[in-house]
Amino acid sequence: MRKGVVLLLLMAAIVASAQDDTAADDQKKPLFGNKKEGQGQGDNQLDLDLNMLGRGEMRYGGFTEGVEENHAQFLMGRTRLSLTYKRPHIEAKVTAQHSGIWGQKGNGSFNLHEAWAKLYTKSGLFAKVGRQVLSYDDERIIGANDWAMASNTHDVIKLGYEGHGHKVHGIFGFNQNTENISGGTYYADGAQPYKLMHTLWYHYDIPKTPLGISLLFMNIGMQGGQKDGQGSYEPRNIYQQLVGGYVLYKPGKLTAEASYYHQLGRNENNAKINAWMASVKAQYQISPKWGAVAGYDYLSGDDYFVVRKNGGLGLVQHKVFKFFNPVYGSHHKFYGLMDFFYVQAFSDTFSPGLQNLYAGASYSPIKGLNLRASYHYLAMATKLKDLAMTLGHDIDVEASYQILKDASVAVGFSYMAGTDTMEKLKRAEGNDDLKWAWFTLMVSPRIISKKW
Repeated sequence: MRKGVVLLLLMAAIVASAQDDTAADDQKKPLFGNKKEGQGQGDNQLDLDLNMLGRGEMRYGGFTEGVEENHAQFLMGRTRLSLTYKRPHIEAKVTAQHSGIWGQKGNGSFNLHEAWAKLYTKSGLFAKVGRQVLSYDDERIIGANDWAMASNTHDVIKLGYEGHGHKVHGIFGFNQNTENISGGTYYADGAQPYKLMHTLWYHYDIPKTPLGISLLFMNIGMQGGQKDGQGSYEPRNIYQQLVGGYVLYKPGKLTAEASYYHQLGRNENNAKINAWMASVKAQYQISPKWGAVAGYDYLSGDDYFVVRKNGGLGLVQHKVFKFFNPVYGSHHKFYGLMDFFYVQAFSDTFSPGLQNLYAGASYSPIKGLNLRASYHYLAMATKLKDLAMTLGHDIDVEASYQILKDASVAVGFSYMAGTDTMEKLKRAEGNDDLKWAWFTLMVSPRIISKKW
């Protein structure tokens, strides 16, 4: 109750400030006579945007045991139609989205991807309320995850300030499945994995220095127990915390990034969490055409697992879970393009963590064409008895071309040489020889842009 009152007071302060700014602007307008030429023009803007994405995939290998054909091909599509309105001190956006597989029975997935309104002041204060995309820093922890057809959006209130090199965002979410009359506020199997989410993000760009620093704190409330409260499984909120920071340094042709995050609290089963991750990355633009990148990610994992003789996993009761979960990030950007980690789960919910050592290069022979290649050495963060730590070697090759200013095409091929460890932990056949090819076509024209 107190949190709700505080949020209302903060929003009221921002609205009052915006009203003061508007009143001050109105005082500058002439009371009589015609406006000067150009005065007041363009205060209102309405944009209608279309975004169409088509993707085809061809997969070979990596299926679970018992699958006779280890390959698959399919086409999928996503369409978004966005309407955005802007004028001084207010902005609003609505985006309808449809996604599905070509030939799919039914209508696929249709939803309201975005629906938000934003109030802001000249001083830098703002309030943004509704369903919105959240994207912070390198998107490792909170990102749009746009490779996934549905991608990530959140129903939240975002309050903040931006100015003089400082950015402060406070994000508050409370999710529910239905408008309950009775039965409490139990939440499960909804649009979001969390019941409550409180996030504080701060970023500072140091003056006269190509250095930016971000700090992040998240308090995530997961729903535990059962709705009917049978036995000892009474419905309850169980909280976990994530705290850490991100650094970006861009002197000249070099771009260097580093991050560290720690997770504490308890998971949905009310077991303690103590997990962490760290990453470093460096990119260098050798010439206008050539670039290079290298980096290392470490995400902690659980231990106290043993391997049975038949290759299955035996689970020892955990007192503390050490598996780091990068919660709501754009996972496809990291850990290899085949998405074997933090998108797909290991067998028996096993979580050995991950080490990702990678290097790559990019080449742009002509304007609009970009070629990229990268190699990933992938290993567990946990050392298990009788199993080597190496999971596999991943090679990704991509090519993208900007056909028009609002149309682009891309193709890619990935190959992974998995190890016996990968095959046993994933409980999947053919993990020693995995192949994946894909192509995309993106068309995103602005249909209408009207100012008055």
